[in-house]
Amino acid sequence: MDRDLVEQAQQGDREAFAILARSRGDRLFAIANRILRDVTRSEDAVQQALVIAWRELRRLRDPDLFDAWLQRLLVHACYREARRMRAWSANVRFLPIDGPAVPDNTLAVAHRDQLERGFRRLPPEQRAILVMHHYLGLEPAEIAETLGIPAGTARSRLHYAHRAMRAALEADERVPVAVGGRAS
Repeated sequence: MDRDLVEQAQQGDREAFAILARSRGDRLFAIANRILRDVTRSEDAVQQALVIAWRELRRLRDPDLFDAWLQRLLVHACYREARRMRAWSANVRFLPIDGPAVPDNTLAVAHRDQLERGFRRLPPEQRAILVMHHYLGLEPAEIAETLGIPAGTARSRLHYAHRAMRAALEADERVPVAVGGRAS
């Protein structure tokens, strides 16, 4: 069915493309948000990817590769959005004060916050490769195919992204050095 929709969209059928876009929108947003860590920028990246997909759809040779092609467009749109972001800003989430009593998950929250801080320290290219591997469950060969890069390059990028994440987490764990009796 998707192949038929892609072929119809390639012939200029806007409704077929709209169905494709709607059916993939949530997943595309989830990928973009994991890379960019910013809702507004993620929405912009998804919109950019879909606009480019509509314009370039006739050039897609194999309709069965639509999803991989669309993910590649999205990753590149995320790169553009990240370049536009000069400084990373923290996303503050307000938790409700009143709520049901729940077990204390302080340690889990602390680990999640530590991972978030480490992830924010990575450049978007490393975030993207980690999202594709850990969130989408793609193997390096599949990542390579999706991004249109050699498999060895995908493995290398994944290795360096893991290394950078470990370094970011270790840097976050370091206690500030006291200078003149004050923490700096």
